[in-house]
Amino acid sequence: MNIAENAALVVVDVQKGFEEEDHWGPRNNPGADDNIASLIDTWQATGRPVVFVRHDSPKPDSPLRPGQEGNDFKEYVEKRRGKGGGDGGELLVTKTVNSAFYGTPDLDAWLRAAGISQIVVAGIQTNMCAETTARMGGNLGYEVVFAYDATYTFDLVGPFGWALGAEEVARGAAVSLHGGGFARVVMTQEVVGGAG
Repeated sequence: MNIAENAALVVVDVQKGFEEEDHWGPRNNPGADDNIASLIDTWQATGRPVVFVRHDSPKPDSPLRPGQEGNDFKEYVEKRRGKGGGDGGELLVTKTVNSAFYGTPDLDAWLRAAGISQIVVAGIQTNMCAETTARMGGNLGYEVVFAYDATYTFDLVGPFGWALGAEEVARGAAVSLHGGGFARVVMTQEVVGGAG
């Protein structure tokens, strides 16, 4: 696959609060963090721009609310921040809703000012903030690549008592994104190979 020389990697909500299993429940894809780290390393090594997105939850019971340790990026992300090479640049976006495009500063404006038309989305949760960011990116006209195995999510209960395991939830999100034309859903290895 072809990854543009200035494609932006959007790393969504890779925060310590998502390690609190008592709050979120069982997760899928234990290899996601290694894949996210691999993408960041590839982007920084090739001088491409990286966007780190942090969710500052306004919910009083959320592990992701500001002032709590759970709001911090996971250690492997935090140690990679500020390490970009070349002129790719780096951006920190904070948000209180699902889409990184409704954060501060304005992600769409930043991408357009840099002439970026392709984004790669990775992070947490597959079907929440990562999917919403990918969908909105597609709506805004970006070529969106969704690194499926560089995301994870949790078991979820919906209407009518319907319950899905985390893997089912993640696959549903991937089918909707890819089948609906919002994003091209691929695996990390393919993205890294295309960016090399």
